[in-house]
Amino acid sequence: MTNPDDTRSMRERMLAGDLYMGDPELAELSAAALDLMAAYNATSARQRPLRRRLLEQLLGSIGEGTEIRPPFYVDYGAQITIGARCFANFGLVALDVAPITIGDDVQIGPNVQLLTPTHPLDPEPRRQKWEAAKPITIGNNVWLGGGAIVLPGVTIGDNTVVGAGSVVTRDLPANVVAVGNPARVIRTLDGAGAAAAAAPATGGARG
Repeated sequence: MTNPDDTRSMRERMLAGDLYMGDPELAELSAAALDLMAAYNATSARQRPLRRRLLEQLLGSIGEGTEIRPPFYVDYGAQITIGARCFANFGLVALDVAPITIGDDVQIGPNVQLLTPTHPLDPEPRRQKWEAAKPITIGNNVWLGGGAIVLPGVTIGDNTVVGAGSVVTRDLPANVVAVGNPARVIRTLDGAGAAAAAAPATGGARG
């Protein structure tokens, strides 16, 4: 799985989306992120300024007015960018081996998983611990219902609603409701009234 002419570090390979293996540099970056993650998850609801400072250290960027309820789990943190006025309920898993980009006004229900890592299908390179990742992009004003899982390489368009427990295996367009495993579009949204009508399918962000 290696090219003798490839002199890139494992971190450079990872950031390029190519196959890579863990090494001391990546282990240290992950350990530093996990230290910040543990500190964040140990905070109380009365420590909002501290929570904000820790998220600013942990994440690539975070917009104004965004709240992430602990516990919150990441691989590196630095590859996560999240916009303004977002809300993520308890138990968000955002494994950012590849970039995770979240827009503004996004609502994320409890126990949602955003999973960028991939592993070889062939058994031998998988046994050797090669892995890779594909980025995830969540548009503006998206609502991910409780327990939804978004798989590597997926883009979800603006205003789209993903039902509770759904597994998103491929891109979703803007302005739709998608549910199921694999998630399938069941309706098109046309204005705020339709979005509100979709709420029972989602197991909302806060509920």
